[in-house]
Amino acid sequence: MNNTRQHVSSGSPLEPEIGFSRAVRKGSHIAVAGTAPIAEDGGTAGVGDVYAQTVRCVDIAETALKAAGSSLDDVVRTRIMLTDITTWKEAARAHGERFGAVRPVTTFVEVSRFIDPDWLVEIEVDAVTD
Repeated sequence: MNNTRQHVSSGSPLEPEIGFSRAVRKGSHIAVAGTAPIAEDGGTAGVGDVYAQTVRCVDIAETALKAAGSSLDDVVRTRIMLTDITTWKEAARAHGERFGAVRPVTTFVEVSRFIDPDWLVEIEVDAVTD
């Protein structure tokens, strides 16, 4: 088994400052960092809309997985962090649309806030490839 460590960058200027990668692959395991709903222009996607923000988070995670040689089909765990747990069904709907056939283990938790107050959700993803 190849245990080479591969770092995947999103190009965020915070990656070197904080010392993190969007994703890391070690052998068959891939971990995607807490993924916020960052829009293409660097702002927040779907301001005020948990569903839209969750879709954006999954899209960003999927891009990182692809860069690491994986896909959403390889996801075994997701963690969904929300600033308001009462909105979990909106996040669950977006999650179910993308992971309904994959059915990874999933945890929903409420957090007090994120770095950007417009972020309502962040998602972490773990995958295992063959």
